[in-house]
This record gives sequence, C-alpha cells and structure tokens, in this order.
Amino acid sequence: MPTIINPEELHFQSDPSALPQFDLKTLTPRLFKMVGSEHLYFDIRNLDPGKYSFPYHFHRNAEELMMVITGSMTLRTPEGLKELHPGELVFFEMGETGAHQFYNHTESPCTYLDIRTKMGLDVSEYPDSGKINIIPYSELYEKSTKVGYNKGEENVETIWKKLKDQTSEK
Repeated sequence: MPTIINPEELHFQSDPSALPQFDLKTLTPRLFKMVGSEHLYFDIRNLDPGKYSFPYHFHRNAEELMMVITGSMTLRTPEGLKELHPGELVFFEMGETGAHQFYNHTESPCTYLDIRTKMGLDVSEYPDSGKINIIPYSELYEKSTKVGYNKGEENVETIWKKLKDQTSEK
C-alpha cells in the first residue's frame, strides 16, 4: 500500500556528532525507515547558509539522485563547482567520478531530496581525508592502512595444527 509522507508533520534534526561546519539537517523520523524501504535510502534535508552537507565523498556500491526543492547551493564534483537551483536534479554514479559535496553559499536555507540505492554493503570513500566508511555499519578506517590480501596468513599450518590437536583431545 502506498505511503503518503507530509513533510510538514515532521521536523528537521541535526546530527549531534557532526562538526559545526557540517550542520546538515534531516527530516525525522528518517523517511526510508518510516516506510520500511528495502532498496532505497531517501530523505529530505535542509542545508543552512554557510554550511556544508557532509565530507566530500563517493560510493563504490550506490548511486545517488538529489533534487533541489527550495533555495540554492553549490555542488562540488571532480569537475569543479556548480550552482544548483530549485527543480534541478543531479545524478551521482558509483565510483570516483560520482564524488560530491554541497555548500550553501546563499543567505537562505536550501532544502533538497536525497535518494540513494541500497544494495547490500556499500563503501563510501572520502578523498579529502583519506577515509573509507563501510555502510550501513558506519565503520570508518583510514585508507592508508590498506594491507595485502595475504598479510597475517603466513601461519595457517600452525592454526590448523592447533585446531586438530584440540579436536583430538575431545
């Protein structure tokens, strides 16, 4: 059965753990949770003047679509900066070419619809800070700690021998 959402019955809330310059407000309760969405994350967000939406990032396993509802803001992508205005849609593909961040360069709030696919695990990468985020778990790591596939696997025989010995003792 279709679910009708009236944004006027909800309220915007900031993430209390965000830095002051990233004071992005999201309608609560989160819209995708409210309807039990299985394949889409979607929210209506409000970006106040002089604020950034979130750190510059891209997704490895998600596509995003944003639509400006009211106000204007500046979009940052690998190609540079572009002003966005009401009614404009922006699609962000997976991978580095889909990197993005918003900044409200105006004196008025900017409200936009944010839609992202939800297809299992995603990895969001933050080029400015060198972090990666395992979504939906919000496990963040520094990309510089990347290790080789075989690191720590040199002693597999010892592990198996120990397991075999424990099994024999029973």
